Amino acid sequence: QVQLVESGGGLVQAGGSLRLSCAASGRTFSSLDMGWFRQAPGKEREFVAATRWSGSNTYYTDSVKGRFTMSRDNAKNTVYLQMNSLKPEDTAVYYCAARPNRLVITTRARDYPYWGQGTQVTVSS
Repeated sequence: QVQLVESGGGLVQAGGSLRLSCAASGRTFSSLDMGWFRQAPGKEREFVAATRWSGSNTYYTDSVKGRFTMSRDNAKNTVYLQMNSLKPEDTAVYYCAARPNRLVITTRARDYPYWGQGTQVTVSS
């Protein structure tokens, strides 16, 4: 079993920045592929970014490329999502997700068995 706890959400003006953190416990962190997803009101949960267990490959949805950076610190059992140049359309609950590492990254929410409780990000215009 893996426990995930997100933090770092909040209210920010458009153009601002936030850094989300996700602390993992319960399983060797370096054996986990990690993902960030988000869900806006009335919308389905969508993929934001994902990285393999080593951090060697990171993928982003097109709408956040060049603005968001996902990273991980395996020594701290923590994954981060640095969000810059935030836009009102980035407003959502952001979720951290984990899965046992595989050869290929997945962007599908259903492939991740472990989820955090979510953290709210609100971007005002």
